[in-house]
Amino acid sequence: MPRPRSDFPAYRHHRPSGQAVVTIAGDDHYLGKFGSPASRKEYDRLIMEWTAAGRPHHGHTVNDLTVVELCLAYLKFAKGYYTSSGRTTGEIHPLKAIIKTLREHYGETLAKDFGPLALKALRQRMIELGGSRGTINKQVSRIRRIFRWGVSEQLLPTETYQALATVDGLRFGRSKARETLPIRPVEDDIVEATLPKLPPVVADMVLLQRLTGCRPDEVCKVRPCDVDTSGPVWAYRPHSHKTKHRGRERVIFIGPKGQDVLRPYLLRDKNTFCFCPAEGERKRRAKNYELRRTRLSQGNRPGTNRKDDPQWAAGDHYTSESYRRAIHRACELAFGMSDELRKIPKDLPDDEKSRRRDLAKLWRAEHTWHPNQLRHSTATEIRKRFGLEAAQVTLGHAAADVTQVYAERDLEKAADVMRIVG
Repeated sequence: MPRPRSDFPAYRHHRPSGQAVVTIAGDDHYLGKFGSPASRKEYDRLIMEWTAAGRPHHGHTVNDLTVVELCLAYLKFAKGYYTSSGRTTGEIHPLKAIIKTLREHYGETLAKDFGPLALKALRQRMIELGGSRGTINKQVSRIRRIFRWGVSEQLLPTETYQALATVDGLRFGRSKARETLPIRPVEDDIVEATLPKLPPVVADMVLLQRLTGCRPDEVCKVRPCDVDTSGPVWAYRPHSHKTKHRGRERVIFIGPKGQDVLRPYLLRDKNTFCFCPAEGERKRRAKNYELRRTRLSQGNRPGTNRKDDPQWAAGDHYTSESYRRAIHRACELAFGMSDELRKIPKDLPDDEKSRRRDLAKLWRAEHTWHPNQLRHSTATEIRKRFGLEAAQVTLGHAAADVTQVYAERDLEKAADVMRIVG
């Protein structure tokens, strides 16, 4: 009967020297006299460090690790670290983008030789490609994070990260990087004009988010089991949220108006999502069936013109991205985006398609809004009526300076002061 295979590198006897030896990631480590307590202790220490490093199959030294190898090792770590409810978070996508840029320009460079000038060169390249100042600063921060992780894993000398840390972020008005407009609250009359063009499920999501000030991801993942309806004000505790990994609890209170919106969606299995795209799709098809003019004996019978294996199928809950897309499509219908810009034929010449895409981008920038603006609207209203601390608690921020970003300052108060003082 064969001996069971161990998950750890073997503790072996090196007969020529009489020492114990273990081979980890292709490198031999001599541990001292074979069978001695000291050699066993050294073996345990090396195995612990190898396990903590993620059990790499190939060893690297400070002198031979390239930038691309460092990025691949970090990406493997990040896919396990940036997770929520068993799924990778949105941090992975921008991380992959900056790793691609690093690989294209400095992939074969030794990681220990990647210094401040190389980082500034990459930053300048992002400026030339039209990146905004805020996005570029975040991507530079991710590069530093990769090298900091390399130092923590003893793959790089400490000096490498310390040198990169000397590169300051781009400052407003002191670089050629594109500036973006701050996110503003969306006016309630614009939201009201959009609601009739939204699917009924998404329209209720918009109303609930506007009334509670929750994040888009939080309104997408409401489940009956997460909502405490025992009191006059309901308490919704999301099973996953943005600051869960910091050990913070998130409680979203729902008043009478929000309760009226949410109540019909609680009459389902307690572990299913309240706002279900599949349910919205069924309602849409039912409405189309009611408006059907063709007799049942003629044309397609209901349900017969469906693909057996469609490329896309409605899921069990909305994501922040699908929620945003639904709102943008409703804005296009509500505010009169022309079919020429909304549906660009594939057979057009490339220059004409490019021209129409640019015009469509400009139109959407002026006429569409996104879910985060609802959060800003609620924060601004609460701050104006109840003060900054109330807005901070409602939005779930640990510090008031974060709430300042969401809640527009009430300049009317300053004007009233100056009417008296000035």
